[in-house]
Amino acid sequence: MLPNDNIIYFYFFMEPLLKYVQDTFVEKKDFPDFSSGDTITVYYEIKEGDKKRTQFFKGVVIQRKGSGVTATFTIRKMSGTVGVERIFPINMPALQKIEVNKRGKVRRARIYYFRGLTGKKARIKEVR
Repeated sequence: MLPNDNIIYFYFFMEPLLKYVQDTFVEKKDFPDFSSGDTITVYYEIKEGDKKRTQFFKGVVIQRKGSGVTATFTIRKMSGTVGVERIFPINMPALQKIEVNKRGKVRRARIYYFRGLTGKKARIKEVR
């Protein structure tokens, strides 16, 4: 077998099979559309021992990555003077709901420059 044969095998045989399995067997939750620059609140379930509780994380979406089942999004919030970022998979079973609080207007899909901004410079214009 040549080195490229494995790549060809994957793209012609395995990728359609993976896509079929993901589409039919993985349940999709119905979340609102959001993009980078939006301020959202994510409610997710936390298990501590045998207790379950719901916690929320409210912040600005820094990026959305991937597609389909493997899609993720990163949220950044300020906790005092420290910036906290968290990456959530879209199909995480613990995710309960996502609320879009504000729609932001940004020119980039991934706003990594937002990490270096503080004070009034860290504001994002709201789409009305």
